[in-house]
Amino acid sequence: MAGKALTAVIQEAYVQGISTRSVDDLVKAMGMTGISKSQVSRLCEEIDGKVKAFVNRPIDGDWLYLWIDATYLKVRRGGRIVSVAVIIAIGVNSLPSRRHRSEPDGRRPS
Repeated sequence: MAGKALTAVIQEAYVQGISTRSVDDLVKAMGMTGISKSQVSRLCEEIDGKVKAFVNRPIDGDWLYLWIDATYLKVRRGGRIVSVAVIIAIGVNSLPSRRHRSEPDGRRPS
């Protein structure tokens, strides 16, 4: 159980954009031995996979309403925290069910 809790804390820190060094400091502050950059990466691969699957999922069909907005968020890129534009689209179809999608930097998934 403690292992799952530690993994959850590390993953949340990663999602919040905390640097690898700060994650190591956080783990030490919890009274545990430090954690390497590669260990943090391994623990966070699951999150990266889920995000990629979400962003690249198909959105087919007819949509009655479409709202598009953008905001800037701090994200981890190449081991650094940078500010990027994220375009957010919310569509309502005829069922009506909603689908949400966001595109970092306005890029389309490849």
